[in-house]
Amino acid sequence: MQRPELHGIHHLKLPVSDLARSQDFYARAFGANRIAAFDHFDAAGSLFAIIMEIAGLGTYLELRLSPERARAHSGFDPMTLSVRAKADLERWIEWLDAACVPHSPVLPAYVAWLIVVEDPDANRIRLYTDEKHGPEIAPSQDKRWL
Repeated sequence: MQRPELHGIHHLKLPVSDLARSQDFYARAFGANRIAAFDHFDAAGSLFAIIMEIAGLGTYLELRLSPERARAHSGFDPMTLSVRAKADLERWIEWLDAACVPHSPVLPAYVAWLIVVEDPDANRIRLYTDEKHGPEIAPSQDKRWL
């Protein structure tokens, strides 16, 4: 028997404690746009999730209202996004600073470079380079961000 085919990632989902605050963060940090036609409402008509589109992500991002799960995942890094080079991380730092978004400095990872962006619920989104470095550069041990 042959395994059925997959067709990519449909969407990513993050638990958040406040939809409006998280929507604002992802718009400022990553240029995310809400797709209001995809809003999720419960039977009582209360909004419980929004779908956002981020250029270059390749899929949608769902922000789901779930304060308990958001607290439980605090400090976890559920997504690592790809950028081409270390120089791109420097441009991201300029963008994030201008948007008042908390982030790490550029850090050496095991084989490449990264920065870490922290959302309002302390979900950590990593931007990781395709550009590699050699074994002479030790990975960061930064306790604040890793």
